[in-house]
Amino acid sequence: AIEIVLTKQLVQDLEGITDALQAECDESLARQISQTHMQDIIYRNLLHVRYEGSDTSFPVLLSSVDQIQSQFEEVHRMRFGFISPDKKMIVESIQVEAMNRARSAIANPNRAQSPAQSQAAKPIAERSCYMDGEWHQTPFFERESLFPGCQIRGPSVILDSTGTLAVEPGWQATLDEAANLLIERYVPRRESVAIGTDVDPVMLEVFNNLFMSIAEQMGSVLENTAVSVNIKERLDFSCAIFDPEGALVANAPHMPVHLGSMSESIKTVIRERSGRMQPGDAYILNAPYNGGTHLPDVTIIRPVFSEQGGLLFFTASRGHHADIGGKSPGSAPADSTHIEEEGVVIDNEKLVENGQFLEQSIRDLLVSGRWPARNPDMNIADFKAQLAACEKGAQELLGMIDWYGVETVHAYMKHVQDNAEESVRRVLDVLNDGQFTYCMDDGHQISVRITVDHEARRAVIDFTGTSDQHPGNFNAPTAVVRAAVLYVFRCLVNDQIPLNEGCLKPLEIIIPEDSMISPRHPAAVIAGNVETSQYLVDTLFGALGTVAAAQGTMNNFIWGNDRMQYYETICGGSGAGAHHHGTHAVHTHMTNSRLTDPEVLEWRFPVRVESFEIRKGSGGRGRFNGGDGVIRKIRFGEAVSANIISGHRKIPPYGLEGGESAQVGFNRVEHADSRITELAGSDSIDLESGDVFVIETPGGGGFGTPSS
Repeated sequence: AIEIVLTKQLVQDLEGITDALQAECDESLARQISQTHMQDIIYRNLLHVRYEGSDTSFPVLLSSVDQIQSQFEEVHRMRFGFISPDKKMIVESIQVEAMNRARSAIANPNRAQSPAQSQAAKPIAERSCYMDGEWHQTPFFERESLFPGCQIRGPSVILDSTGTLAVEPGWQATLDEAANLLIERYVPRRESVAIGTDVDPVMLEVFNNLFMSIAEQMGSVLENTAVSVNIKERLDFSCAIFDPEGALVANAPHMPVHLGSMSESIKTVIRERSGRMQPGDAYILNAPYNGGTHLPDVTIIRPVFSEQGGLLFFTASRGHHADIGGKSPGSAPADSTHIEEEGVVIDNEKLVENGQFLEQSIRDLLVSGRWPARNPDMNIADFKAQLAACEKGAQELLGMIDWYGVETVHAYMKHVQDNAEESVRRVLDVLNDGQFTYCMDDGHQISVRITVDHEARRAVIDFTGTSDQHPGNFNAPTAVVRAAVLYVFRCLVNDQIPLNEGCLKPLEIIIPEDSMISPRHPAAVIAGNVETSQYLVDTLFGALGTVAAAQGTMNNFIWGNDRMQYYETICGGSGAGAHHHGTHAVHTHMTNSRLTDPEVLEWRFPVRVESFEIRKGSGGRGRFNGGDGVIRKIRFGEAVSANIISGHRKIPPYGLEGGESAQVGFNRVEHADSRITELAGSDSIDLESGDVFVIETPGGGGFGTPSS
């Protein structure tokens, strides 16, 4: 292993290292095979190369500097969707592989010498097999009987000691000199599967799952390539795909508050960049008053074009960054009143242009302003991971278009939205009017009236009566309100459909201007996304009378200093329903993250998890009991500033139909000198080494009158 900048001189110097490694390979192989077979050894010299400042390296063949750069950029563009020509390339390690051309012969030393390539391999049997939509009389071969250069065309089946390989019609398998089976198509693929653009029930289900699967694959790429604990371990991110108009088509089961609001970000890019978007471009934003939610949630948007230049769709990923600047580490000050106190505002900036990552411009933005980002290297690393997720989505969707055709894919993007719309209309058929007002700890309130028009199969969701703009940071941008409504009505649908834009089509949402759910710039919004969103959901469920209140808060715990920053949300109890108990210790409604494993948390940060347990009896009693909250204690090993943003520290989560309310939560610090400081729901404090921060989260409300 080495870490040296790639140069022509380095490539020359590596020849001596590879010679030494090849000698080690020869020595090892000489103990395993005969001298005769040693003459058939071939070598593959690889360099593991990465960009300076990146943690992700790729193997490329050792050759000239230009060829190495070309190989690396090809793989990097395929994985991340961009390259950075201005960045230095670092050789991280050298690898030499030694292989025997006659490896297949070694595996079966009794086999005769390979026959002439013109001689065909002999099948051991023939069976009738169903491939590519029809039955075929199919030969079966043993892999051990094949010889280098042998080609097996489909339909055929190759049997191995470790598996079975089906070679479909139009494909062929070739055994190379290293005994690898190479599968390639020799008959051109049909242009598309002619399923048409009219909706078909079977294909609708197929496309539902295809779209959701693509979003899930995007999430897997983001999890695997991210650097920060917040995204990689807590999974505080979301991925989704959107149609050419920016309407949500499908998402993975990530963060509901992200998913329902992300389409506003895409529509912002469309509105402000229409006619100027080009292949190879990507955009970034977090501006709450222009499609975003709160500043730590950074959205990266990738428009995807056809070869002819037509806009096909968008892929997007949103990640919560542990710090994006602001007056306190973690970008979530409990007492913020102005948006600039919460971090750097990124308002629809170009992040990638013509396939090149604009690192310097985004870095300049991150370190600008009165309170710049404290760890821009971490931000940029996670931006690249988000781009990789978008690239994965683009590749998979382009593969769908290659197979089914663009007209069919676009048609089914609309069909899945239409299906979601009809699913919500069926829910409206059995709903009644309702209204509910929910008070927050500081006296502000969320009010809603739901009016159902059964004849038109539509509903009006009217939030008139909600408190005026909040003087603190509990203001929720309108995108968050849409996310809450979308989430609630998707929850009412029993069918397995993607959460998408169609769910909102039968709903008219009325949001009063200058209220805490329609704030004006420069109001602070950090708690609106995480706390007010939870109140919105429970207010809607209260009006519908379907489920008791959950803990109603994300218990946002943020701490750090100039060197490190961390953010977590903490689970609690879910509300009971008419036929089920609530769940203990679970993230509810608009959040769906997990807590970092204690081992990872304690390894990455100077903290110790003193205890983490269920807070027994904190759920509301009822015919069905609400779920219990938790008690979490974190001991700090060095001085940090800490912020807690939480709700239901005064007003308990409600029960329904005679069910009891849950217990409220508590926040306190147990100091190293035995003092105890009680904290409010939203509060901040400077901690010293040895201090323990204790958070007791609320339970969920009960449903139905308790039996005793």
